[in-house]
Amino acid sequence: MTTPGLDGYTPAWSHPEHDDLAELARTFFTKEVVPHTERLERQGHPDREHYRQAGALGLLGLSVPEEYGGGGGDFTHEAVLLHEQTAAGEGSLGLAVHSGIVTGYLTSYGNESQKRRWLPGLCSGELVGAIGMTEPGGGSDLQEIRTRAVRDGDDYLISGSKTFITNGGVADLLVLAVKTDPSQRAAGISLIVCEIKDGDPGFRRGRMIEKIGLHSNDTAELFFDDFRVPAANLLQTEGAGFVQMMHQLPQERLVIGVGAVAAMQRAVELATAYAKERTAFGKPLIGHQNTRMVLAECATRTRVARIFLDDCITRHVRGELDVATAAMAKSWLTEGQCEVVDRCLQIFGGYGYTTEYPIARMYADARVQKIYGGTNEIMKELIARAL
Repeated sequence: MTTPGLDGYTPAWSHPEHDDLAELARTFFTKEVVPHTERLERQGHPDREHYRQAGALGLLGLSVPEEYGGGGGDFTHEAVLLHEQTAAGEGSLGLAVHSGIVTGYLTSYGNESQKRRWLPGLCSGELVGAIGMTEPGGGSDLQEIRTRAVRDGDDYLISGSKTFITNGGVADLLVLAVKTDPSQRAAGISLIVCEIKDGDPGFRRGRMIEKIGLHSNDTAELFFDDFRVPAANLLQTEGAGFVQMMHQLPQERLVIGVGAVAAMQRAVELATAYAKERTAFGKPLIGHQNTRMVLAECATRTRVARIFLDDCITRHVRGELDVATAAMAKSWLTEGQCEVVDRCLQIFGGYGYTTEYPIARMYADARVQKIYGGTNEIMKELIARAL
């Protein structure tokens, strides 16, 4: 994000340290992870070793305070990492959730003991984090979750199920939304951190969900049947979960926006390069007016999207990003991603529909951006409420 693309644009919040981070992240993704893309897509989940390698390089928990093993930065550093991951074409590591979301819950709501227990492992890559909100019965209306947590002495017994959980196939640490008071809607929701591993009594991972895109990232079902978790794993107090999620969701939506803009930029760069080398009717594709117009329109949409995104990032770092603006960013940027990637794919012709070219993967990967993190229809409802 800090290195100028074909449009020569650099964010106003960028500093030399961001450039250094971008170079380090770019090198890691392109040399250590991307060469394994086809194998990772076949196996349907990332390599745990890649998390540990990222941790050893200091690429995990960039916004986590240094005393807990993190980078001591802020969201701008997370944004650079996520931008470079998408720009490199790497989609296996669930860093948007691991570092962009899970660590935020722990740094914001964890007590000192909880932070020292879990954050260093997340920052080193020894632990992989996930968050469990969505259930088989629904996802956008979080007040209606049904997974229960019943107090039993010094523990909670958790029963229920979650689905579409990013990193769910390999995660060790799960921030889980549960109902501690089923008689209440929002006021009955709490967040409990679960340490999970295969074979634990009362916990089971379901199938790895087969998706039309994001094939190398694990998305799983999780099942709980009187799964015992220490009461000390509760984040703050019972009933605080819904407010906690509402405070964190703007950053989650901004994380999605970062990926959307990076994908738009990459699509334009790939399509431009292809149009310059591919010929039709005796001249390069870019020599045809229609191709030039499409690329010009996509480049313009991408530039405007980046400027809007960077304004949102600046506001977020200052603590001024409101719910409606975050919803605008999530919906408008992801819709732009789908449009730009689709139009760029068209420039590739038949080759764009083959997995031989990265633009095909980008097309399939883009579609879910308008769904997770709150559907774009819900985003527009949030925006409308603020008018």
